[in-house]
Amino acid sequence: MHAIRLHEFGPSDRLVLEDLPDLSPAVGQVRIAVAASGVHLLDTAIRRGEPGPLPPPELPTLPGREVAGVVDAVGDGVDESWVGRRVVAHLGPVPGGYAEQAVATVDLLFPVPDHVSFADAVAAVGTGRTAQGIVELEPAGRDDVVLVPSAAGGLGWLLVQDARSRGARVVAAARGTERTSRLAELEPDQVVDYGRDGWEREVADGVTLVYDGVGGAVGRAALELLRPGGRLVMFGFSAGEPTRLDTDDLIGRSISAGWSLGPRMVGLPGGIPGLAARALDRVAVGGWRPLVTTYPLAEAARAHADLERRRALGKVVLEPR
Repeated sequence: MHAIRLHEFGPSDRLVLEDLPDLSPAVGQVRIAVAASGVHLLDTAIRRGEPGPLPPPELPTLPGREVAGVVDAVGDGVDESWVGRRVVAHLGPVPGGYAEQAVATVDLLFPVPDHVSFADAVAAVGTGRTAQGIVELEPAGRDDVVLVPSAAGGLGWLLVQDARSRGARVVAAARGTERTSRLAELEPDQVVDYGRDGWEREVADGVTLVYDGVGGAVGRAALELLRPGGRLVMFGFSAGEPTRLDTDDLIGRSISAGWSLGPRMVGLPGGIPGLAARALDRVAVGGWRPLVTTYPLAEAARAHADLERRRALGKVVLEPR
């Protein structure tokens, strides 16, 4: 099989395509003929060797944790009826997704309906489950004015759709004309380019809820747009640092703020697998339409570089071709 391997930490060109032996599923596992592999911003930090929520892997490593495709072999103890089924899986802390084949235990598998693309399934099982957790913990209401920075990213794209479906007024924000022009597809109430100086003065008055996955100066500006009683929901900091705030912000502005990842999501019904299942269901019935940018598996290095430089829209997915 062809796979992407990392032999040393560093820039994106450290990701190289290699020809490796085919995989054999162990007891309780299936082998998936991979049609789509998810790329996460966390993957780029791991590739650089930076500390994070996961320990650095032993090298060489085969990156990637989200895969979708067709089961083509099963290990001992697995029902043969799995062969030929369309599935998606999040491999968890064990990497191995950037490849033409992947192995996973049966308990990690979710069925993929025929009408759902493998790329959309990958977006749902990773990015989608996070978005589902955010909106279950901090849902928008009909009376909310919701600001979504980085709305052209994989998460933001889904959060805009969710807030609109709940009847909220939605301000979708992104950097640059390519991204802001795509946001028109979602029909938000307002589109704002936060790459322009003074962008915050263009935002509709009365923001009550901010879904902040950007942090830094953008997150801080978004916080300052919140009216009394507003909520700042933080789930990432693609700007490189989280939004800075202190008790003066909370008390003086009469707002609330919180981090909506980790243990809070684990405590939701069904835990993380339950969130993935519900996200997949929303994609399957058309309630969510992921935004996906695909790259050939062989161009994983370019996919990483584009993701780091904010050139890729939505969820980044690798496809063996």
